[in-house]
Amino acid sequence: MTFSKIKNAFIVLIMTTVLMTSISVALQTRIDFNSKPITVAKNQENISPIEKIIQNIVDQIPAASAPLPPQKLSNPPEIIKAVYVTGYSAGAKSYLKYLTNLFKNTEINSVVVDIKGSDGYVTYNSELEDVKKYKLTNYAIPNIDELINFLHDQNIYIIGRIAVFEDPVYSKVKPELAIYNKAKTKDPLKPILWKDNNGISWLDPTSKDVWNYNVSLAKDALYHGFDEINFDYIRFPSDGKMENIGFPIYDGKIAKSQAIKNFFHYLRESLPGEKISADLFGLTTVNTDDMGIGQVIENALENFDYISPMIYPSHYADGFIGFSNPAEHPYEVVKYSMENALSKENNFDKQRRELVARSGEAVGSPAAISQLFFPSPVFAPLAKFRPWIQDFDMGADYTAEMVKQEIKATQDSLGSNFSGFMIWNPSNIYTQGVVAR
Repeated sequence: MTFSKIKNAFIVLIMTTVLMTSISVALQTRIDFNSKPITVAKNQENISPIEKIIQNIVDQIPAASAPLPPQKLSNPPEIIKAVYVTGYSAGAKSYLKYLTNLFKNTEINSVVVDIKGSDGYVTYNSELEDVKKYKLTNYAIPNIDELINFLHDQNIYIIGRIAVFEDPVYSKVKPELAIYNKAKTKDPLKPILWKDNNGISWLDPTSKDVWNYNVSLAKDALYHGFDEINFDYIRFPSDGKMENIGFPIYDGKIAKSQAIKNFFHYLRESLPGEKISADLFGLTTVNTDDMGIGQVIENALENFDYISPMIYPSHYADGFIGFSNPAEHPYEVVKYSMENALSKENNFDKQRRELVARSGEAVGSPAAISQLFFPSPVFAPLAKFRPWIQDFDMGADYTAEMVKQEIKATQDSLGSNFSGFMIWNPSNIYTQGVVAR
């Protein structure tokens, strides 16, 4: 009798162990492969009673799922007041503490964080095929989702910056897409990369493969919760031995301005419904040509939500609007530039309405007059201006008052069209007195 009880207890113990082990294995399988349907290897008629019990238990256990990526900010600010942050700064806990203090003590409500900087490296562990294949990540930001959540939890609007055609890393792994040096290249199959005065190589601005690579980076960043994508270096090179430049794709049959306009249009088509912005040379606000780099401010107006001219007073040539050193006159330089930009936009809008009126109806007809004075649904909304301003010493020692003058000039020139500003300092340390609460 005693032996029988021990025997029975031993059998129960074995069955319990088998049952729990089976459940554990089945549960682990469900967790590891929750994206795939669970299939039973055997025919249902051949399943033993204990296997049916196990399967019923497992079916009642909710499948584990991967955590959702961060969502965009639900209440983005209408007026953006941003500072620029490199990937390395964004990935440093000490700098994030600095940012938190900046948010508490100033009106800064946005940050521009590098997704791909001018060095070509992607700043976080992207799962994109080319990024993984060619090891194009520098891991400056250890966990992109944690960073997005950290900033969003403080109600901070996050703009991801992508340096597009200036890209020494992608140029190296994809030389067939890069600008090459005609003077040094002997074999077209083995191009020698052209480099600018800073020793940096560039991608061909007309390459669809290059376009798609940068669009894929934008989409990946938006998936991770970035609120907006900012495109920089969207132009042809501007310095170096230009006579040695060779393009693998661009054949010169269209103007550089048209080539860049085509890219602008491609970005808008590829990222419908997303907030996107374009960085342009400050001189695009006043020049009437493309300055040899393909940038014409009117060509960007219908393709972006924001245009960000880099109106750093230090970057204007001596003698600009009569000043021997424009950097010492931030208010006048910024105001003149942004007034010109707004004038260009107003003229562009007027011209496109007149063009539609002339093409559809005789000038002077009621329909034509209606087109002139009332918005037409065929018109794409025009971009708002949100310039980059400087908070760094170049040409002059920039005090808090001088940076304030840049902001005031932006407000005064744009009036009701004022949409904010973005402050650039390569050190990522900003003058708090500029926008103190």
